[in-house]
Amino acid sequence: MIGPNSEQLGVVTALRAMELAEQFELDLVEVAPTARPPVCRIMDFSKYKYEQEKKERRAKKNAHVSQLKQIRIKPHIEEHDYQTKLKQTIMFLEKKDKVRVNLFFQGREMAFKDQAKILLQRFVADTAELAQVEKDVMMEGRVMSIVIAPKADKV
Repeated sequence: MIGPNSEQLGVVTALRAMELAEQFELDLVEVAPTARPPVCRIMDFSKYKYEQEKKERRAKKNAHVSQLKQIRIKPHIEEHDYQTKLKQTIMFLEKKDKVRVNLFFQGREMAFKDQAKILLQRFVADTAELAQVEKDVMMEGRVMSIVIAPKADKV
């Protein structure tokens, strides 16, 4: 049995344990039922539950929920625009978010699929230090896309 100030009270009967808990005006809580003999503790159970809920709320507040961000580019993107989109992607990855890079084709740009694939591979190569490919290059209608996620060791 463990007392209200975390002191060892030794092995006592269940009746004696309940009397002690009443004496301190606290609750008798079984903390290790599988132990021989079972371990009980005298504590304020409602205060204990409140503290546990408080810890859970604090942990939930600090937890980051990963989101899927999207970057939109075109096959004939200029270098400065590419660098801007790359900086945005790196910023998202540093915030532990996944990034889908969508490459949109317009009109006759569909003839440049090979160049577009090379552009997406360049994106992957430029973010290789922070990210890994989650879904490889895929084509859906007039949109070619790739999903990159932050590396597990960087999380």
